This record gives sequence, C-alpha cells and structure tokens, in this order.
Amino acid sequence: MSIGPSNRKGNFMDSKRISVSKKRQITIPQKFFDSLNIGEEVECIMTNSEIIIRPVRQETEFAEEILKDLVAKGFQGEQLLDEFRKTRSQIRPAIKRMIDEAELVANSLNGSGDDKMKELFSDVED
Repeated sequence: MSIGPSNRKGNFMDSKRISVSKKRQITIPQKFFDSLNIGEEVECIMTNSEIIIRPVRQETEFAEEILKDLVAKGFQGEQLLDEFRKTRSQIRPAIKRMIDEAELVANSLNGSGDDKMKELFSDVED
C-alpha cells in the first residue's frame, strides 16, 4: 500500500502491514530491505507513538568527511592517523548525547513530543 504520492519532503513513501511473531520478531519486506541497502544491523527508535527502523549508517560514511577536515587542518602522516582515530571514536558518543537531549526536550513538551522529535530529526530520517 502506498501512502499518498510523497511525504512532506517530496520523497515517495511506501507502507506495508507486517505481522509480529510470538517472539516479537518481524520480517522486513524484501523491497524495503533492498531499497535501503540494509546491512547486518538496523537502528530501532521509539518515539511517543511509533517505532522507526532505519539502516545503521556505517562509520565509513563519516570517514571521508573526517579525513577531509583533518587534511584541511594540516594533519599528515602518523599525526593524521592519530587524529582520525580520536575523532572517529567520538562520533557514537556525540550522536547518543544528541539523541538523549532530544528525547528530554520531546518528553518535556507534554504530548507534543512526538511532533518535536520529528522536527528535530526530520533531515536524519531520509
């Protein structure tokens, strides 16, 4: 079942009803799995009224941007490798802090938290 022609960003949306097993397991439709290039992990996010399942972004997506930034700052050789490792190790904790802070804001909005979470992460959900 398709929902409208597009979502608020103009991207096509598709929906499919799936069953949940007695062990709370679901099967991601093949079409969705392939389209999103899902690897071995997905991220599961709970908002006030929905669960969002999205592919885990591989650190390699950030690696190129980190390297560009470090090279622009003049790092090279062994120093570049050291700074790259240091910067890369800080990505996950920083994202977790951002999500935790967003959840606190959303929970403090008494009922409008779901809309606020969507607003805060609207560009991340693509």
